[in-house]
Amino acid sequence: MRVVLAEDLFLLRQGIIQLLEAYEFEVVAAVDNGTDLAAAIAEHRPDVAVVDVRLPPTFTTEGLQAALRARREQPGLPILVLSQHVEQMYARELLADGTGGIGYLLKDSVLDDEQFIDAVRRVAAGGTAMDPAVVAQLMTSHARDEPLAALTAREREVLELMAEGCSNTAIAQRLTVTEGAAAKHISNIFTKLMLPPSSDSNRRVLAVLAYLNA
Repeated sequence: MRVVLAEDLFLLRQGIIQLLEAYEFEVVAAVDNGTDLAAAIAEHRPDVAVVDVRLPPTFTTEGLQAALRARREQPGLPILVLSQHVEQMYARELLADGTGGIGYLLKDSVLDDEQFIDAVRRVAAGGTAMDPAVVAQLMTSHARDEPLAALTAREREVLELMAEGCSNTAIAQRLTVTEGAAAKHISNIFTKLMLPPSSDSNRRVLAVLAYLNA
């Protein structure tokens, strides 16, 4: 699996490279600024881009903005944002097109290599990997959105866990319910969000995107 990495801190960048390579990822480019990130993505067309939010020269949102530009030029490009900050506006924009894998992890919340590697693989496969703190902030800022008004409190809990990337088994364990009950909640969510069965779309991802972008 081919990865483009954007991280301005040298030691952290090298550490991520070594971690990815230890799990047999191929880091085709590792850059420290948004301009080089866009160029590397255009050149290598990676399976996934791992991107810090704040890059030189202003250390504000260069990484996310470069990722957005790259995604417009390469629709569906899987992007995993790795940051110390939640940039709500750009995070919502990144999620808005509803195509390709998306992840947003806070650096302080990544506690072991398996957690990080699982997130990279999940995003590269077209899924989601959202840090609970990111989900909470996006959820709070959009708590009254109409598309979600029909969901019960429990269904919102289930959808929040889906946004974190939890499987049905993990959701059942977290909520102390049976897998059958978790599956029923998820089915109800699909129905209420008007996501009928389709072989052409991943309803789970679409439900999460609807939740975070509504």
